[in-house]
Amino acid sequence: MFVKKAVGKSASFTKIFQKTFLENPNSCRYMSAMNREHIKVVVENDDIIRSAQDKRLYRGLELTNGIKVFLISDPETDKSSAAMDVNIGFMKDPRELPGLAHFCEHMLFLGTEKYPEENEYTKFLNEHSGSSNAFTSSEHTNFFFDITPDDLPGALDRFAQFFLSPLFTASATEREVNAVNSENDKNLQSDQWRLMQLEKSLANPDHDYSKFGTGNKTTLEILPKEKGINTRDELLKFHSNYYSSNIMGLSVLGKESLDELTNMVVPLFGHSKNKNVTVPQWDDNPFGSDQLQLKITVAPVKDIRSMNVTWPIPDLDPYYSSNPGHYLGHLIGHEGPGSLLSELKNKGWVNTLVGGYQNGAKGFGFFILNVDLTEEGQEHVEDIISLAYQYINMLRREGVKEWIFKECQEIDAMRFRFKDKEKPRGYTSHISSLLHRFPLKEVLSGEQLLTEYRPDLVQMVLDKLVPENMRVLVVSKKFEGQTDKKETWYGTDYKMERIPSSLIEIWNNGGYHENLRLPDRNEFIASNFDITPREAEISPVPEIIKDCEMSRLWFKQDDKFLLPKACMSFDMTSPLAYNDPAHANMNSLFVNLFSDSLNEYAYDAELAGLYYSLDSSIYGIHLSVRGYNEKQHVLLKKVLDKLTSFKLDPKRYEIIKDLYARSLRNFVAEQPHQHAIYYTSVLMSEVFWTKDELLEALDEVTLDKLQSYIPQLLSKLYIEALIYGNITKQQAIDTLGAVENILKEKTATKPLTRSQRKRLREVQLPNGCYYMYKKSNEVHKSSCVEIYYQCGRQARELNMQLELFCQVISEPCFNILRTKEQLGYIVFSGLRRSSGVEGLRIIVQSDKSPAYVEGRVEAFIKSVEECISSMSDEEYQKHVKALAARRLEQPKKLSAQNAKFWAEISSQQYHFDRDNTEVAYLKGITKDDLLKFYKTLISHDAPQRHKLCVHVASSTEPTNVTSQSPDGLESVVQTTCPEPIIVTDESEFKRELALYPLAKPYIDLAKAKSKL
Repeated sequence: MFVKKAVGKSASFTKIFQKTFLENPNSCRYMSAMNREHIKVVVENDDIIRSAQDKRLYRGLELTNGIKVFLISDPETDKSSAAMDVNIGFMKDPRELPGLAHFCEHMLFLGTEKYPEENEYTKFLNEHSGSSNAFTSSEHTNFFFDITPDDLPGALDRFAQFFLSPLFTASATEREVNAVNSENDKNLQSDQWRLMQLEKSLANPDHDYSKFGTGNKTTLEILPKEKGINTRDELLKFHSNYYSSNIMGLSVLGKESLDELTNMVVPLFGHSKNKNVTVPQWDDNPFGSDQLQLKITVAPVKDIRSMNVTWPIPDLDPYYSSNPGHYLGHLIGHEGPGSLLSELKNKGWVNTLVGGYQNGAKGFGFFILNVDLTEEGQEHVEDIISLAYQYINMLRREGVKEWIFKECQEIDAMRFRFKDKEKPRGYTSHISSLLHRFPLKEVLSGEQLLTEYRPDLVQMVLDKLVPENMRVLVVSKKFEGQTDKKETWYGTDYKMERIPSSLIEIWNNGGYHENLRLPDRNEFIASNFDITPREAEISPVPEIIKDCEMSRLWFKQDDKFLLPKACMSFDMTSPLAYNDPAHANMNSLFVNLFSDSLNEYAYDAELAGLYYSLDSSIYGIHLSVRGYNEKQHVLLKKVLDKLTSFKLDPKRYEIIKDLYARSLRNFVAEQPHQHAIYYTSVLMSEVFWTKDELLEALDEVTLDKLQSYIPQLLSKLYIEALIYGNITKQQAIDTLGAVENILKEKTATKPLTRSQRKRLREVQLPNGCYYMYKKSNEVHKSSCVEIYYQCGRQARELNMQLELFCQVISEPCFNILRTKEQLGYIVFSGLRRSSGVEGLRIIVQSDKSPAYVEGRVEAFIKSVEECISSMSDEEYQKHVKALAARRLEQPKKLSAQNAKFWAEISSQQYHFDRDNTEVAYLKGITKDDLLKFYKTLISHDAPQRHKLCVHVASSTEPTNVTSQSPDGLESVVQTTCPEPIIVTDESEFKRELALYPLAKPYIDLAKAKSKL
């Protein structure tokens, strides 16, 4: 795999659009004189390079205060959005206050002079079907939100205050440092975060790259107090110094015209102060001579094995039009025949490889080569590096090839031409960051298109990929007990040593390898982009066009996206797949080995925008093919031919089995909230093989047993399929026919009986119950509680009452448990749906004891009655409208629409018009109905309350037990809730309980079949 990092930089405009608002006020006749005064530069829609399929209108502005603005008018949007990117990140943290930029990001959400209530912004968004988030990186701080289109002005007004007049109140500052600390705590045992920080900590200590960006309570409260530093004062100073309009990029997407959006934005952001901040640039790479020719060995938390090679190189952002890093990443990260990965896999040393350019910050970058090592491969690190240099030598010998550049150029141009429409929130967030990197006219295209062939730049980068200019990091459990250093912030154990000059010389003189060569030309690149003839009548939802003993085919011709793409999904059901842990293991190993064996062939297809996946499930295997439809049949036939004649490679079998076993063992190091979610599923599912059961049964699986299992699995199947997109009904029927014929001819596949197509069901909790399940977490400092209030079988009425209840409590739950009580960084409330049964789940990951957290959740639940009762009709209707808007939001991509259709098919509910029918019912739900729902199913004395509570308690250190609850409600909760029944045996628990019936299909399948 290659790392495709788009590159670019902030630049002055190469061409200024001839007509500014100042020169031609009539071009924006709705704009006030005040607004025109604040506009300096305009780049209109026709000047902006955009996809031919893109029907939105664009305008780029630069206000007189220096802020760059990118406006997007989309009259059809069902969500509006905005994002602000401030071109300052944690690399500008004061040395004595690590994490200050990140802390500042948190604090901007907690009140401004105009809107002093801490939850005003999030409450407004929640009431109007909105959401928000933010992130801080090394050189950017990015804030973004989405909202119902009619409410964009109110959201923008609140958002703008972040950058004008934040309060940074003393009380909020004191509390929010706990959230930052909790956020950091959750990452302490994450190998990804540990390795990322280790790289920074081992950089030049005088370079800003070496800083600790997240921050914690020690860096932001304890140490500053000891040094006499007032953190709140420093927050104010940081915001005052760096939140300058001239380094801000604002992107706004709305249904309004460009003129109306301009009128909306300019008064709000035109007065932001320009402090003439210079965007930081670091001309020296953080890896200087003292940090090169080093080998760092690391002992990880999980059982992972990897090797990362890093070469410091110049910043490639200025060369975005030719993107030399992309060219080299395409070759070094290639996975086809003759590639570096191909040879390394043949030797049994690696499983995956990622190579390519990696952005550092303005002024410097890196070229990386990362591989996932096998058990044997960790003993051949030096040989792997030798092969890497032999591949690089081959690239030097072959020279830069224009046909390879043009192939990359063609693929990128095709991707840009037929790009999917993005979700507004992610789209504006990304664009706001691009405003610092590209001229306004190239904001949409700068990271997408290659426009200039520059072999000299490719050669320049290639010249940097030499042994003298490298550092190597190797990660493996085998280094436990062999390390002698500990990283400051995460406690990562490592050892660092110089690479011997003799080894550098060997790598320099490694020559060539006979099996390494340039890739072949990509035969999967599409050339036919015609839209297929329209059916006489196009159904608005999928319809059955074939239904027989062996298969059922759902079909929908796309009439919405009109792209030369299609999605094919095939669920192949077999009772063998999950009938015991050993078979479940074999099913997983089979699909993993299959994907591994087909990787070389399928990689070119993936590069060309054509994808396949084969996944295991509890019901069998799931095959999907999606992307450009022209050559889908070629890929599908290859997959099926391979599937029906698959022979195991003994060496790859052992490697993949080891990889699978490690993934099961590594679950112990996952986050506590992931454990809580997992154990809830274990308890509530009719059949659920645990990680321990799977590991124990793995010894039963042998090469011969697995080889025998594959034809047994394929011998009896039932196929349910969906074909959707740029395809005709007859083509869809022919496609499923081809699938069936290959299976019948190659593996003599016969249909399953109806009784063999069993679906697993959900455990039914009894009225008034309170079950508790306790597990320990031996890795993380935090504990977690998940409380599940089971409500019943999915049906229109219950669906909407539950969803509306979740909508109403979402913001107050987060505000009370996360913002005010500071129980932890992760606080979630929402739906849990499984096997057609649904309920409310609340998850809190905290450093406080599970018992205390559960008490606080129940105290919150008790307060909900007053929250609903005192709610005005206007506020209640806001929640109804917000939920309706969220449910009626349309998928932005063909693949997303396909996923929505497929969710109905895989659940066997087939309610394709669910959103419209359920929203119609939602609008009739009264506040009294919602109170009745609460009092019947959720409240402490609800007659049909079904409560399961999972406690995952940290055993790494004592939890912070708070004896006094903030509102005195804990004692009330203890007296109103019964004593829990402690679950100690999952099987016994399930044996004593009934199972829910499956949700009823919305469609009469027999009637639908009779119409064929």
